[in-house]
Order: sequence, then structure tokens, then C-alpha cells
Amino acid sequence: MKTTATAFAPASVGNVGIGFDILGHSIAGPGDHVSVRRIDADEVRITAIRGAAIPLPEDPRRNTAGAALIAMRAALGLRFGFEIEIDKGIAFGSGMGGSAASAVAAVVAANALLDAPLPPAALYPFALDGEAVASDSHHGDNVGPMLLGGLVLATADRLVPIPVPAQLHCALVHPQATLETRHARAALAGAYALREFVQQSANLALVLAGCHADDLELIRAGLSDVLVEPRRAPLISGYAAVKAAALEAGALGASISGAGPSLFAWCDGELAAQRCAQAMREAFARSGLDSESWVSPVAGPAAKVVA
Repeated sequence: MKTTATAFAPASVGNVGIGFDILGHSIAGPGDHVSVRRIDADEVRITAIRGAAIPLPEDPRRNTAGAALIAMRAALGLRFGFEIEIDKGIAFGSGMGGSAASAVAAVVAANALLDAPLPPAALYPFALDGEAVASDSHHGDNVGPMLLGGLVLATADRLVPIPVPAQLHCALVHPQATLETRHARAALAGAYALREFVQQSANLALVLAGCHADDLELIRAGLSDVLVEPRRAPLISGYAAVKAAALEAGALGASISGAGPSLFAWCDGELAAQRCAQAMREAFARSGLDSESWVSPVAGPAAKVVA
């Protein structure tokens, strides 16, 4: 019987602008590794956390990976426990799904140690419980695409993979700054106009229709966040200039990745995404911020067990 496993969970773009808390896609490149060992003890414990720029909770109830495995044990009635080691590869407060990645990698690794492993979608509620420890909210826009790969519509109780045009690529740029999810969510408090909800719903529908129809012009027409972005943009230095640079470089649309401060741009092809990434980094530099970037198909990878 296998007693240890290591899983990798990729970074993600949450919200995709127009799909607050329900739409996201994975990114090829950065991610978290979590190693899990099956133990003869009625508990979940964390023995190591490496690669974190700030101290992360070692109490499993307050750590996204630990909380996810606590939820898994309770739901499945497991009579054994887990020991966890976490290797962070996603910066804290980056808007790239770092808290979700640890939870997802943990459940994927632990799943490989079960007597009867579950399909990836069945791990969704456990990873959601873990991610909620960091965000105070059960939202699956990061967890869903990490589990399944690609673009995913994540509701409270199901994951729906969304097909995307093969040439659709993402430029993701992370400035050397931190924006905690709780702080970014606090910026959304207040009243909203009904017309904003109508416009946001229309834009989400256009993007989803464009993905299903393989129509980049429908995607371009809808990829504009009128609801959340205006309230979070002031929290990100140089935001307007970076978004403008992406659009001038040919992006179909650009917005905040997750809670920020990372920004993403969807592009027609890998070369176009590389141009956008460079333009966005130059715009951040003009605002006094160093940054790093990744270019990935929107149909990015899923979490998986690795050697």
C-alpha cells in the first residue's frame, strides 16, 4: 500500500474579471507542491512549510492544506491521519491562487493514498473548505480550475469545464507587491446599481458564448469587468497604465487576477501574449514596480501527483 505522495497544483487566474468567485483558469508554470504521508494517528499535522515569504500557520485548522485534509477525513470517515509538508511556489497575496493551490495539492496527494481514490471533481468540497480558511469564503474560482485544468465554471456544488479556443493564451503579470484577499474583498462593500449587474451578466454570457463558439470577437466584446474591477483598481499601483498597455499591445481584454495585485490579459496566440506581458511589465516599471510574468494557454494544466 502506498503511504506517501507528492502533488503539484498550478497557479490560477480567479474571477477572469467578469466571473467573480465562479470563473477561473489554471496557469502553466508556477505552483505549490505538497507531500502527504499516511499515518496511524487520528489527526492531521504539518511538519514543514518551505518557500513562504512570510510565516504561514502550522496549526492544520488554520492552514489551507491542513484544513482541506481535516475536511476530507471527516467526510470520508477515515481511520488514519495525514502528515503534510508544503513547498510554496506561489507568492503570498499575489492574486494567483496561492492559498487554494496548497489545499488542492494536499487533497490530490492524499487522494492517491486512499484505498479507493476519488475522481478529481469529488475532491472539490474538501479543497473549498481548506481555501476558505484563508479567504473567509467558499468560492471555487481558483480551486475548480486547479482540480480539473483549463477554464472552469465553479458553483457552490459543481464544476463545469468550459472549452476555449486553442489559440487563446493568457499573459499573467505579478508586480512585487502584496494584496491580501481579505483586504481586497473589503473594498467591495457598499451598494451596486442594477445596471451594473445587468452589464456584468451580459459580459459573462458573451465570454462563455465566445468560448463555446470558438469566437474571439465575442470574447473581446465581453471581457470587461464593470462590477468588481472599478472598486479594486485603486488598490493596485499603476493599474490603469498596465491595463492600457495590455490593450494597446493587442489583448482581447485585461483585468485583475483574483484579488490582485497581479493582472492578466487574454490574447490571440502565444506571441501576442508575450508582447502583452512585456508591455505590462514595462508599464509596472514606469510606476516603480518590478514584476515577473508568465504566458500560458488558457487551457492550462490540472493538479497532479508527481514523482
